[in-house]
Amino acid sequence: MSLERSGLYYPNKMGRIFLFALQDVMGQNGLNAILNLAGLEHYIDNLPPDNLEKQFDFADIASLLIALEQMYGPRGGRGLAQRAGRALFANGLKNFGALAGAGDLAFKVLPLDMKLKIGVPAIAKIFNSITDQVSNVSDEGPYYLYTLERCSMCYGRTSDKPCCHTAVGILQEALKWVSGGNEFKVDIETCMGCGDEMGRLRIYKDPIS
Repeated sequence: MSLERSGLYYPNKMGRIFLFALQDVMGQNGLNAILNLAGLEHYIDNLPPDNLEKQFDFADIASLLIALEQMYGPRGGRGLAQRAGRALFANGLKNFGALAGAGDLAFKVLPLDMKLKIGVPAIAKIFNSITDQVSNVSDEGPYYLYTLERCSMCYGRTSDKPCCHTAVGILQEALKWVSGGNEFKVDIETCMGCGDEMGRLRIYKDPIS
């Protein structure tokens, strides 16, 4: 199974972190099986280099997520994709850009609403600045609307259910990091894989725990 190359990329470092995240939730043998099923066996014991060259194609992300659903079923695959998103943030994304400062004392003492006001757009800024993904954030009162106007998770896919569960996991773990340990509800409102013009995720401001 392989998708046509998209010509849109994440940096190698981000692809490397994503594969480590999959290994974190599935183990090495599970990762190897998924890479084989996705037609990406060249990454077995040969992870992308640890640099910011944009060479990890959106098609590789989509192929991995398709393979997860094929191997574990739609529900299991989407659950693992969400867990991988959380591991992706925890294992490296938190050290990118403005988010790296969320561990500083000056940030920690800010009120929660201010942490979210700074942190949610910072997540989008990371992806807009170092990847070919396009995201924007708007404040909709009780929630933030996070858009995916160019999305790797949906690339080349047609689905009756949303495909953006890795993004949900990234946002949940990022919000946990930014807020100092709170969990937040993130819902997928629309998804390009389902035929919508863009992906939209609702990030509710009130923590659930």
